[in-house]
Amino acid sequence: MRVVFMGTPGFSAAILENLIGAHDVVGVFTRADAVRGRGKKLIPSPVKQIAQQHGIPVFTPKTLRDPEMHQLIQSLQPDVICVAAYGMILPYEVLIIPQYGCLNVHASLLPRWRGAAPVERAILAGDDRTGVCIMRMEEGLDTGDYCIVRETEIGDKDTLELTSELSGLGSQALLTALAQIEQGTIEWTKQDDFSVTYAEKIEKREFYLHPEEPSYRALRKVQASSPAHPARCTIAGREVAVSKAQRVPLSVRNDLDLRPGMVALFQKRLYLGFAEEPIELVEVKPEGKKTMPGRDFAGGIQNIKGGSVTWGYLDV
Repeated sequence: MRVVFMGTPGFSAAILENLIGAHDVVGVFTRADAVRGRGKKLIPSPVKQIAQQHGIPVFTPKTLRDPEMHQLIQSLQPDVICVAAYGMILPYEVLIIPQYGCLNVHASLLPRWRGAAPVERAILAGDDRTGVCIMRMEEGLDTGDYCIVRETEIGDKDTLELTSELSGLGSQALLTALAQIEQGTIEWTKQDDFSVTYAEKIEKREFYLHPEEPSYRALRKVQASSPAHPARCTIAGREVAVSKAQRVPLSVRNDLDLRPGMVALFQKRLYLGFAEEPIELVEVKPEGKKTMPGRDFAGGIQNIKGGSVTWGYLDV
């Protein structure tokens, strides 16, 4: 098949890589290069990097609503447009161009978690399972029929681990869907609109930790966090990002008796007190420093064993 691919992050790049090996990818659309890192250099998206490695034409339009862009896509003569985390709405004029329509690799079990942040929302909600659906795109937000579904358990996987796994599952599912379309055996399932939930985008302060919140909610924030949206707080007045945390065994909780907002270093482990029960900080990244074990960070806090050190909400 002649395929136009649209995507931007690493999730999309892995899917594109496999798609190139099976079909004729005639054009790639992605978001424009972005300023990243301390050097503030323009860095191409992961999808653009893969496309350039394979000599595939790359386009980075600011919008797909321009008639000239419709003509460009039409000139590529795609049989199908495949979309994975592109970050831009496809207007009706684009949706009707390819013979076999536009397929979206969506990282949720539709109709649960339509929208921008399905992986993070599934973790925050405490879902047991998630997955990917190959959806036929229409003008509504993730409202189209779907065909191939792949599932996985969430368990203790964080956002990066789960996204990587879903990318692999999505790649396999997309290739299966394209093969069935070519063979004329594809079967579409209409979404149950009574079960819809929406995965709103992650807000800047959404993963900030609060002493008064339940520990289970704080643990989900840490699990759902990522370098783009870290779980953060202040400990002894120092700003830290929390990358790994875990529940505290009952026997240790009884010995700690840690109040909300208090900090303890106990048996060489770092603990924060929450409204319900404490949690252990396994791995943290202090502002301006590298990621380190929680106990190493605690070793640099004066009087931490005295029981007077506090932690709190990052109010910035």
